[in-house]
Amino acid sequence: MTAPSSTALAATLSYVARRLRDLHAAAGVVLLAGAVIAALCLVAFAWVAAHVVAGRTQAFDEAVLATLARHQSPALTTVMLNVTLLGTSTVVVGVALISALFLALGRQRDSAALLLAATLGAVVLNDVLKAAFGRPRPHVFAWGTPVVDTSFPSGHAMSAAAVYATLAYLAARQESRRGARLATYVVAAAVIAAVAFSRLYLGVHYPTDVVAGLVVGWAWAAFCVATLEAGQRYAQRYARRPR
Repeated sequence: MTAPSSTALAATLSYVARRLRDLHAAAGVVLLAGAVIAALCLVAFAWVAAHVVAGRTQAFDEAVLATLARHQSPALTTVMLNVTLLGTSTVVVGVALISALFLALGRQRDSAALLLAATLGAVVLNDVLKAAFGRPRPHVFAWGTPVVDTSFPSGHAMSAAAVYATLAYLAARQESRRGARLATYVVAAAVIAAVAFSRLYLGVHYPTDVVAGLVVGWAWAAFCVATLEAGQRYAQRYARRPR
C-alpha cells in the first residue's frame, strides 16, 4: 500500500472512530443495541406464538410436564411454592416500589422511573397478551398452586425477566468491579430461571408459555434500559455543549 493510500485509510479510520465516539456519546449505539435485543426477542416470541396457535407444540409441552410429574417430591414442591412467589405481581411490584423509593432518595430518579416503567409495562403486556391468546391452562397433572387466568404467556416468567433483569442492570451499573457486576447478573439469571422452572414444576404452565414470557420480559427490559441510557448520555452530551 502506498504512503498516500495509507494516510487516507488512517484518516478515514480516524474519522469513523470520532463519529462512533460522538454517536456513543449521544447513546445511539446503546439505543440500537437495546432495540436489536428487543427485536430479536419479539421475533422469538412471534415464532413460539405461531407454533402454539397452530398446535405444533402441544405434544412437546405435555411430554415435558409429564416427565416433571414423575420426578416430584414433597420437599421440592415446598421449595417451588416459595420460589414461584418471587414472580407474583404482588411481590414483583412490591420489590420494584421499594427499590424505586431507594433510588429516588439516592437522587437517581431516572433509574427509579425506569424500574417502575419496566414493572408496570410487564404487568400490562401480560394482561394484553393473555387476553389475546386465551390459551387454556395445562391439565397434565393436578396443579400445585391456584391459578385464575389463561396460560400463554407466563406472567410470572415475564414479570421476573423484566423486573429482575432491570434491577440487575441498575445494581451492576453502580459497581466498578467486573466480577461484582457479573455476579449480579448471574444471581438475577438464577432467580429468573428458578421462577420460570417453578411454573412448569407446579403444572400451571406449558414450557412454551414460560419461554414466551421470558422473551417478552427481556424485550421490554432491553427497551427500557436502552431508553434510559440514551436519555442520560444525550443529556450529558448536551450539557457539555458550549452555550
